[in-house]
Amino acid sequence: MNDIELILVNISGSDRPGVTSALTDILARHDAQILDIGQADIHHSLSLGILFRTTNERSGDIMKDLLFKCYELNVSIRFSPVSVEDYEAWVSRQGKNRWIITILGRRLTARHIAAVTDEIARQKLNIDGIQRLTGRQPLGDDEEPRSKSCVEFSVRGNPVDVNAMRARFLELSQKEEFDISLQEDNVFRRCRRLICFDMDSTLIETEVIDELADRAGVGAEVRAITESAMRGEIDFCESFKRRVALLKGLDESVMRDIAEHLPITEGLERMMAVLKRTGYKTAILSGGFTYFGNYLKERFGFDYVYANELEVCDGKLTGRHLGDIVDGKRKAELLRIIAQVEKIDIAQTIAVGDGANDLPMLSTAGLGIAFHAKPKVKQTARQSISTIGLDGVLYFLGFKDSFISS
Repeated sequence: MNDIELILVNISGSDRPGVTSALTDILARHDAQILDIGQADIHHSLSLGILFRTTNERSGDIMKDLLFKCYELNVSIRFSPVSVEDYEAWVSRQGKNRWIITILGRRLTARHIAAVTDEIARQKLNIDGIQRLTGRQPLGDDEEPRSKSCVEFSVRGNPVDVNAMRARFLELSQKEEFDISLQEDNVFRRCRRLICFDMDSTLIETEVIDELADRAGVGAEVRAITESAMRGEIDFCESFKRRVALLKGLDESVMRDIAEHLPITEGLERMMAVLKRTGYKTAILSGGFTYFGNYLKERFGFDYVYANELEVCDGKLTGRHLGDIVDGKRKAELLRIIAQVEKIDIAQTIAVGDGANDLPMLSTAGLGIAFHAKPKVKQTARQSISTIGLDGVLYFLGFKDSFISS
């Protein structure tokens, strides 16, 4: 191997069509072997790296031709020799784990990125790539209330302490008001197929039972029970029965009026359009009521709805329910059942919810996301979104705005 030369070239300058083609054509004419290649474009500025293998006899001619071509293209080129030992050491590291770190919020600043990359360095991980998933931001976008910004880091290595890393990211997200996701970059992350959602305070910005209670004149009593249940302070099934009992005598027609005026969570329509276009199966698994779940199914195209059925007699709610209660345990069971029916590995599933009764579902799914969740839920779930709408889920799946908007 004494006649082998490994050369890394770095090309930078104004980007335009044909630069990469012209330079790789030179390598092809000299029978060079490209061992690694990477390219990025930031605001029409090109950064291209190529590591190639050649022989001592041909290396001089290759570098000369590349130098002249770069002069002709008005770009800069830098040559760096790479030793065989360094290259083999680099190859040996390819078996190390790869992680995807996604940060998102209404607006990301240098402070946010510095804090995240500092923790990456502390964990002795190496950044392989960085890409912006959200679209190009106009200068006045900071004042747009529904603006969003997302950056994805691809890092390699084994964290010193992955639990401490997650804890630090949670601390940063709460202190600096942006969201951070840490996922192992394995085959399952790239082929998720089923996503299950809680309904109340997730797909819609309200608790339907509270809306019903207001119409029945028992809003204060029901809200107190709801909040206690969502915080995990009382058993969900018991709280459910107590709240439903307070609705006795309410006219059935009220449900339709509430359904037609539900406050839809920001980003739901956009998220569902993308999920349906890309073949995801979607489900609503709710401790709420089937009437409202079916309304959302028809409006947005969900594939499954499992929730609780209110008993109606002579056009009035009886204060009772029909069938088993869909509580936290039942949500996790339903997620597994749907995955089996659709022949989807549980690692390919996603669950999104906000309450304590969503925790079994979030922990069962391959990817569990706490959405604008209560503190207990956010601390327990591995991933969370608290700063933007439901379409933030798409960024955790690796979607880019350039695809979402196409």
